[in-house]
Amino acid sequence: MPLKVLSSLAVERALTLHLLPSFEAAEGSAPDVEWNPTKVMMDRIRGGARGDVTILIDDSMAELANEGIVDSATITPIATARMGFAVAPGAPKPDLSNADAVRETLLAARSVAFSQAGASGQFFVGLLERLGIADEVTAKASIIPEGFTAREIVAGRADLAIQQISELMTVDGVDIAGPLPPELQKDTDFSVALFAEASDPAAGRRFLDHLTTPEAAEAYRKGGLVSRLAEEGNAKA
Repeated sequence: MPLKVLSSLAVERALTLHLLPSFEAAEGSAPDVEWNPTKVMMDRIRGGARGDVTILIDDSMAELANEGIVDSATITPIATARMGFAVAPGAPKPDLSNADAVRETLLAARSVAFSQAGASGQFFVGLLERLGIADEVTAKASIIPEGFTAREIVAGRADLAIQQISELMTVDGVDIAGPLPPELQKDTDFSVALFAEASDPAAGRRFLDHLTTPEAAEAYRKGGLVSRLAEEGNAKA
């Protein structure tokens, strides 16, 4: 029976392109990974969904640890996602240098794509309120229930998409315009842990170890994330 992993979308590119293939090569079988936005994943888990390993934002992971759903002793920081924008290939890169520039960029956009279910979409709604342009931008926005917002650019329904940069990079056919400026940026920290009722805790531990190696740190960087392994000295040789 393959290892079952429940994971947030932010790490999909890093795992799919790099870490899952190398783990499969070492183990002889590929993990069964279910990818979902944070809110959807938490609803699934609270509804009884379980696996061997989960990758979640730290706040959600702490909730599950307090409820005894994940093994708190196995929680390990792996990466940080940062927010940014994507545009169509070859389109001019908007000015994202400061809050005023971002405000003008959003007002000038034909349509901005964001997600309702993901943490990034919830953050963006709050950001629009902070910038005082919620009504104007929402009225012309391309709002998706969940998933990758950059697909709205590919489909021609938006000329700007906001999400965690690692999620924007997952979609082929778009360019990364850049991150939000520091005064508007939101860092989202991710960790990995074993489920308390993991059916194969030994394989789960091997997978967890695989996500905390120097190879993993490099994979996170290639996948548009900031490695917390290098920052916190967690990478295992």
